[in-house]
Amino acid sequence: MGAGHASALHLPGASALHRLSPEVKIIAAFLVVLCVVATPREVFWAFGGYAVLLAALALLARIPPRWLAARLLIEVPFVVLALVLPFTAGGATTDVAGLPLSVEGLLAGWNILVKGTLGLATSLLLAATTAPRELVVGLQRLHAPKSLITIITLMLRYAEVIVAEAERMRIARICRGHDPRFLWQVGATARGIGSLFIRSYERGERVHLAMVSRGWRGAMPDLGESRRTSSAMWWWGMTAPAVAAVLLGAALWTA
Repeated sequence: MGAGHASALHLPGASALHRLSPEVKIIAAFLVVLCVVATPREVFWAFGGYAVLLAALALLARIPPRWLAARLLIEVPFVVLALVLPFTAGGATTDVAGLPLSVEGLLAGWNILVKGTLGLATSLLLAATTAPRELVVGLQRLHAPKSLITIITLMLRYAEVIVAEAERMRIARICRGHDPRFLWQVGATARGIGSLFIRSYERGERVHLAMVSRGWRGAMPDLGESRRTSSAMWWWGMTAPAVAAVLLGAALWTA
């Protein structure tokens, strides 16, 4: 987690969100996601309110909409599932553009799509405004379990290593005539994914052996940044969760 390792999800900046203490942002993101998940799926306007809240935070942090939209594409498999549910779920049906769709499937698909998107957007905002090292510091200040901190730290550090390895393998396949645009090349892509998994597993074993030989005892060392966060920063950081809580309360009231 040294200074030389960057994160593809972090956007350095000097906005008010960037300056917030990491533990405040972690708690705030957790509370916002909790409010989104607890909102009844039938209260459609509440999710629009959450979307406006997150858009305002992204604007405050100066996060480009294209950057955020590109990283939201990771939820495409869940979008496919949400689109399939109206055709496969049972129960009462309703006609949409001449197609008989399951009412329960429509609501279930909407629930997956909107809550997954808002939850992912909240996580991306947290990652964009908080450096990986700051996330670890924030978890240590919150007295998170040491095993959890260790897993997150190693994941953040070696995710970029695996991504770089995958890119090198992709370039090597292309140099040998592989063209991923053609369907019959899917076999080579699948074998490459399997090879990447084996290489990552073997690298993990070598890294663990090297860590043990250097005195590793199963817990990350304290980064030594245990300063107290001011009450004013906590009040400011809890503004977004407070707005989300108001939306949740109004949604439960009208449900």
